[in-house]
Amino acid sequence: MEKTIAGRTIAVNEEGYMTNFGEWNKEIGESLAKEAQIDLSQRHWDIIKYIQDEFKKESPLSIRKIGKSGVVDIKEFYALFPNAPLKTATKIAGIPKPASCI
Repeated sequence: MEKTIAGRTIAVNEEGYMTNFGEWNKEIGESLAKEAQIDLSQRHWDIIKYIQDEFKKESPLSIRKIGKSGVVDIKEFYALFPNAPLKTATKIAGIPKPASCI
């Protein structure tokens, strides 16, 4: 499937997650956040960078792991990404939905 985001046509799966991380850029992240009704702050970007770095290391993600990362605690993670925080944050970060998300 394809979707036009930030003026670019990108490959996505049936749930709207990007299938090619190489297509991601900051403008796409901002557009995906807007779709999720999130105004990105520097704290959001810190978490997005952490998530992307873990993805590049092929390290599995979970809410528990993010809470223990030292980047953000679980309470703040839920406050920044209110509805399904891990799903929302990974979608904005341009990576596939984590296996820990059903």
